Amino acid sequence: MNKVYQVGIIGLGVVGERVLKQFIDHPRFKVTDYCEPNEQRLDHIQKKYGEVQTHASHSDLLNQDHIDLVYLAVPPKFHHEIALNIISHNKHILCEKPLANSTDEAREMYEAAENKGVINAMNFPLPYHHEFLKMKEVIAQGQLGEIKRVEFHMYFPEWPRAWQQNNWIATREQGGFIREIGPHYLHLTTRLIGIPSCRQSFVDFPADPKKSEVGFMARLNIENIPVLFNGVSEVGQKEYLSYKIYGEQAVLELRNWRELYIRTKEKGKEKINVNINQHVSLMDELANALDGKEAQLVTFEEGYQVQKVLEDILKMS
Repeated sequence: MNKVYQVGIIGLGVVGERVLKQFIDHPRFKVTDYCEPNEQRLDHIQKKYGEVQTHASHSDLLNQDHIDLVYLAVPPKFHHEIALNIISHNKHILCEKPLANSTDEAREMYEAAENKGVINAMNFPLPYHHEFLKMKEVIAQGQLGEIKRVEFHMYFPEWPRAWQQNNWIATREQGGFIREIGPHYLHLTTRLIGIPSCRQSFVDFPADPKKSEVGFMARLNIENIPVLFNGVSEVGQKEYLSYKIYGEQAVLELRNWRELYIRTKEKGKEKINVNINQHVSLMDELANALDGKEAQLVTFEEGYQVQKVLEDILKMS
């Protein structure tokens, strides 16, 4: 019989609840412990998903010997300190993105996890989507030809979005759409093409020094391939995300997370139907890693590489 791994969760916001559901629905995991300082939020989660042991501090949770894996879903400002504590307790760790609040913090977390030998993973959903697997296949088959350019554009009628109101995501210190949305597509780029480096960026900040950016344009490069990252908020349209890979023979576009299209000179734009039988999930891969098997996880090393680009975009302006 396969072992059921016991999970402690630190942070139960909107995203934390989404991953909580995944753990609850998976037969290889049992959520046994919570740490959430917001008592109203904790009460809501307990009533909705059933009561488990709760802790007033993350240190109390980490002292529970039965916990195999800790899911860290607090705001980025607190990742570094808590993650190092998790690692020092020899607990395996799944962390939200971005990995940390600075490049130095991210490097220390990555090195600590590697030195300790604990399983370390990040919650980047895109690599587990069918669309990502199809994009890899299209590129590997040479359907695009030589890649000429990559562009990512994001537009928001408001930031933060209505469902995402909290006390940090609109702050310059640790929020903004560069840090919140950007890591997903920077990581997607590293998996599909290579690790980008930032050459130039222009970030528009509001007059209030506490508020996050309202727009940006950044020029990145992957060897000789230019990469354009662009975003703006407070615009008169619905939220829209477009990630395009321009090849000499075709253009591949991932639109709004899950819609995949290909364009050619001969046929114009066509929607690509993905193979839903290709199944990869974060929970399955975590279980594989905990079993000692090969696993497709987004590691802290990858999170560190993404963090470096994020910080360069924000600092070069």
